Amino acid sequence: MSLATDKTLMWFRQDLRIYDNPALVSACLSSTVFPVYIYDRSHATDSALGGASQWWLQQSLLALNKALNHSLTVLSGEPLSQLLTLLAHTGATQVVWNRSYEPWQIQRDKHIKTHLKQAGYTVHSFNGSLLWEPWQILTKTGTVYKVFTPFYRKGCLTAPPPRLPLDAPKNPVYQAIAELNQGIDSLALLPKINWYHTIAQRWEPGEQAAQQHLAAFLEHTIQQYPQARNIPSLNGTSSLSPYLHFGELSIHQLWHAVLTHASSNSEDNANDCFLSELGWREFSHYLLYHFPDLPSQNFNKKFNDFAWCPADEKLRAWQRGQTGVPIIDAGMRELWQTGFMHNRVRMLVGSYLVKNLRLHWQHGAAWFWECLVDADLAANSASWQWVAGSGADAAPFFRIFNPVLQGEKFDPEGDYVRHYCPELQHLPNAFIHQPWAAPLSILSQAGITLGQTYPYPLVDLKLSRQHALEAYQAIKNKPSPEP
Repeated sequence: MSLATDKTLMWFRQDLRIYDNPALVSACLSSTVFPVYIYDRSHATDSALGGASQWWLQQSLLALNKALNHSLTVLSGEPLSQLLTLLAHTGATQVVWNRSYEPWQIQRDKHIKTHLKQAGYTVHSFNGSLLWEPWQILTKTGTVYKVFTPFYRKGCLTAPPPRLPLDAPKNPVYQAIAELNQGIDSLALLPKINWYHTIAQRWEPGEQAAQQHLAAFLEHTIQQYPQARNIPSLNGTSSLSPYLHFGELSIHQLWHAVLTHASSNSEDNANDCFLSELGWREFSHYLLYHFPDLPSQNFNKKFNDFAWCPADEKLRAWQRGQTGVPIIDAGMRELWQTGFMHNRVRMLVGSYLVKNLRLHWQHGAAWFWECLVDADLAANSASWQWVAGSGADAAPFFRIFNPVLQGEKFDPEGDYVRHYCPELQHLPNAFIHQPWAAPLSILSQAGITLGQTYPYPLVDLKLSRQHALEAYQAIKNKPSPEP
């Protein structure tokens, strides 16, 4: 923790919470804290927030401002310039923040810290977002892990354990900067397309809602997590990812809450399974830190020569949930309607895009970035490269999910498909995942006319699989240079 000063600027970023906020705890050692949020439009470029994330941020800032007794000063613009103005106006001598780990943020923050220190200000940054710092986890030979299991089991779990969560500051003195405050509405975060109204029916952003979700997950869901997480019609996952991304929930609190739950519960396998998923989150950020071109370049360079198909009407059909493959369409419609998609289905729609349609994984990453409330640069980039076969510790390219078999296995009664593809609701279970195989009499009874009320499949699953394998075979034996 930093030494106390009279006045401190607390720069909120992706840590929109009060509880277990190391930078805020440090700031509150001062007699007066000026809470500030600066919407950075000048550095993010391709990493600027998508529409769904902008909606979430708007609601999260409103919740944070309320928790801070309406003392949050909200600005937009170049952060260094804004911080210097704030420091001069308030007479504060110190700035604190929690570290962010996207490449553009790291570069920006280094520049800001250097400039502020040279100007005579005290600057401290803290880890409020990751369990382990990316530069701390290395192999015994000092190299970077590129495979998840040894990274997590040998690297993370043998390192010093994550710190315990910190209490919320007691009796803090927050002060607004009314003369400079532009206000949350000035950020114009709400998307022009009002599809977020359906997202708002599914989610409640903010720290208080995050705590409620965590409590419900530990009480009702985690015991069945290893099995239920694969069934898209069930509430079998934590749904905590957007709260973690925006820092409304501390990753350290979540980690230790699960460990505490494990100590009083016999479901050790369930707890370990969920903690390993938090390990995957760490691995994604680890990869992005060490390989900052992960969002834009194939990790496996041989995929630079892969024969991707040009983006055409098939991409638009995939985005709209009109591929003619029910489990794929259900997933894409869930994404549009709720800003979220079940993790099992994310793998299926990803595999379908890059392998059956043979469209570049970056098209999928861009659409997810726009539509997901939990859009996270590290997870989005690593996950799409994983499913494409081009990433670190990636799924082998020849492992191509069959969406019909996957649907029959994980949505056997068709509950998920019927919910998001109501035009198929009267199909019997035998054909709910492959309506094109149903006799005309069955389709007629279900009120379905293929090509009109529901599309024919964009591609033949078996034939497209074979074409994808042939394209992969063409690059398989090429040397794969180090990324």
